[in-house]
Amino acid sequence: MLCVSAEKMASFFWILLLGISFMVSATMGAPPRRPVDVPFGRNYAPTWAFDHIKYFNGGSEIQLLLDKYTGTGFQSKGSYLFGHFSMQIKLVPGDSAGTVTAFYLSSQNSEHDEIDFEFLGNRTGQPYILQTNVFTGGQGNREQRIYLWFDPTKGYHSYSVLWNMYQIVFFVDDIPIRVFKNCKDLGVRFPFNQPMKIYSSLWNADDWATRGGLEKTDWSKAPFIASYKSFHVDGCEASVEAKFCATQGKRWWDQKEFQDLDSYQYRRLYWVRKRFTIYNYCTDRSRFPTMPPECKRDRDV
Repeated sequence: MLCVSAEKMASFFWILLLGISFMVSATMGAPPRRPVDVPFGRNYAPTWAFDHIKYFNGGSEIQLLLDKYTGTGFQSKGSYLFGHFSMQIKLVPGDSAGTVTAFYLSSQNSEHDEIDFEFLGNRTGQPYILQTNVFTGGQGNREQRIYLWFDPTKGYHSYSVLWNMYQIVFFVDDIPIRVFKNCKDLGVRFPFNQPMKIYSSLWNADDWATRGGLEKTDWSKAPFIASYKSFHVDGCEASVEAKFCATQGKRWWDQKEFQDLDSYQYRRLYWVRKRFTIYNYCTDRSRFPTMPPECKRDRDV
């Protein structure tokens, strides 16, 4: 009886382990269906002007403050090669001219890779401008700008990046607003072997941010406040020297369905392009008389 009982216990133990393994595998293979409420301190730490970051609800929400003395910012504790990264942000309300709220990924060397969200403030009543950019091998100049279809100061909205070997997709509330395809076969470098940290900051850029620097920051309205929550990170964590992801091909964001947008996502992307785009470097012939090669493959143009 004792021998049989031990065998049953061993069998139960292995079934339990397989079940746990299956659950972990399912988690790795499933994208988030709603904003993930991850506290700030799990994945992030302040980088400068620590007294200009305020914490609420046990660290599940924070505020960044900008005054005439300084802004502030934070960065991820880890570096990542590919993944899905998102935050919910409520932007600076009222007269935000001259301010920039940034959420971006960047590697650490001179020939750096970078994936940028930059929210450019404006005078009261004027819409925010969302600028995106992609740097590869230290080269940027790939700006696109849109107006948002909602007031981003009235409540939280989700801003996220999907980055894998095939594409970089910028999302606003799960709507794709930009795609940057892997065009290595066209001679265009693509971020694939430089781990990136995730950053966010609130800072003064009134020399360029609003109407090319014509609108200056009104410091009588300070402090300017941007609010954050849901600090979701689902990436392949790697050292800054890593050249590949140890779980390459095994995570949900590596799978076939995430190597391109689906037809519904392309329709949403075209909707953004048609109704809200105000600048696209791909169509700027004054800066680029010859269309950059990646633009020829970019179906959002």
